Order: sequence, then C-alpha cells, then structure tokens
Amino acid sequence: MQLAGIHHLTAITADAPGNNRFYTQTLGLRRVKKTVNQDDTSAYHLFFADGAGTAGTDITFFDWPASPERRGTQSISRTGLRVAEDSLEYWAGRLADLGVSSGRIATLDGRPSLDVEDPEGQRLRLVAAPQPVGEPWARSPVPEEHQIRGLGPITISVPELAPTEAVLTQVMNMTKVRDYASPDGEGTVHVFEMGKGGAAAELHVAVQPGLPVAQQGAGGVHHVAFRVPGKPELSEWAQRVARFKIPNSGEVERHYFRSLYFREPAGNLFEIATDGPGFDVDEPRETMGESLSLPPFLEDKRDRIEAGLKPLD
Repeated sequence: MQLAGIHHLTAITADAPGNNRFYTQTLGLRRVKKTVNQDDTSAYHLFFADGAGTAGTDITFFDWPASPERRGTQSISRTGLRVAEDSLEYWAGRLADLGVSSGRIATLDGRPSLDVEDPEGQRLRLVAAPQPVGEPWARSPVPEEHQIRGLGPITISVPELAPTEAVLTQVMNMTKVRDYASPDGEGTVHVFEMGKGGAAAELHVAVQPGLPVAQQGAGGVHHVAFRVPGKPELSEWAQRVARFKIPNSGEVERHYFRSLYFREPAGNLFEIATDGPGFDVDEPRETMGESLSLPPFLEDKRDRIEAGLKPLD
C-alpha cells in the first residue's frame, strides 16, 4: 500500500473576500469550487487549484471568524507550491510589483525556493520543482509558463521525531530519505517520501522542541490530505489505520472525494482522500467555482445557507 502524494491542504481565513483575491489575482490560481464547510455551513469552503482542479494542486480555506494563528510546534507550518525551474525570478518580481513582501530566492533541500506569506500570514514557499505538471488556467493573470503547478512539499512541526516517524513509516508506509537544517535555524527537518517521491509526494518534518505549542487560527493550517486513487484503496487504508488502533473518523463522503481523518502523535490532523470523482461532478468544468455548489444532502437548505454567506467578488 502506497500513498501517491499530497492531495490537498486546508487552511483557515478570517477574510474570505481578501483570501479569494490573493489566491486568484495574486497567485493566479483558479477557484475551482465555492462551497461550504459540510460540518459548519455558516462558513465558506473555498478551493483554489490548477485549471482542471486536479488532485494534488488545490489549497483550500475554511472561512471562520478566528483570531490570528499563534505560531509554534505541533502544527502544519509551511505549504510548498511548485513552479517551473526558471520561474522564481518572475515570481519575485511579480510579488514586489504587487506590494507583497517575500524572502530572497535561496536553495533549500537542493531546490531553489522563495518564501512568501499571504495577507493573513499563511506561510507559503514557491519551490522550483515542476513535476508533475498541473493543467494551466487560461484566465489566470499569471502567464502559463509561470503558473503554480501543484502542492508540495508540505512541512509540519513536531517537538520530537520518534512518535511521528513511527506513524509515517510503520502505518503510512512513507520512507525517510534525507535530512536538512531548518532555514530558520530552529532544529532539523526530516524528509519523508510517498510513492514515487518528488516534491509533490514529500512530507517534511521539522523537529522544533524549543517552540511553544501553536494555537490554530487565521493564517494557519487546519489539515493536510494525502492521495489514493479511489474508494477501494481508501477502504484498505481505513482498515489499516484501525488495525493500528489509531482513533479515526471512518470513511466520510465529501461528494467531491471520499476521506478518512486521523491525527499523528503530535496532534496534526491528517486526511487520506480519493482522487475522484472531482470538482466537476456537480457542475461543468468550464464554469466550476463560479457559483455556490452544495452536496446533495445540503440542497434543501440552499436558501438559508446562501443568506448567511457574504459576497466574495
């Protein structure tokens, strides 16, 4: 059994309109789904991805009226966004022109990288590691050759390695492949690989015992999801997680994919999710993300849900 890589990452915003502007107009991603949190229908759940909403390319946000995240360990701390190998100079110039502060282009773990934060402090890293390539979005303000290609790697912070490593390697069948020094000078980062590997299939674990425990909030990450092809594979993973006696959600139908949730020993929330059926299951691919989509079990509540949501555009 092998996970295929990063499926999506879900973070928290307290400013849905501003969040929508940054990820579509600044980063040039496509909003591929405008829906609600299925467990809290008062909150948007926004999905930004490549032109087709391909699994492995989407960063998503719950819109909650939360205080800013208090940074620390026991958190998902940095989201990698892959771009072409010659695109970082373009991105440094674009961000500067738009008044978005960023770090300097530097080589990290053997890859040229550029750190940037969104307006709420969400920590992102543009990484020159193009494979696999997502589908371009024709209406993006970013030229096709420089568009974000997908997620990865994702970095989590833990106070000690051994308990988390045991779950990653013994339960989730990841392979530890290398280490490198944390760019902020706080601890060592351990690289775990899924499937065929590469940046799209890497989880980086920063061991940072000197940090306080993080407090989740706006600008922070809620969970990270890993890919499996379909329902049969997800069921196998659900059985495997249960055999290891790890508390979990059981299989959950999310309409656009099917999921399984559990926490690793440091408390970070993991999800395993199927690649399909995808975001065009309930609306044409050409127009998906433009209007509010609801899973079938919420359709009879549409009027009430829409009345409680703020305009995005």
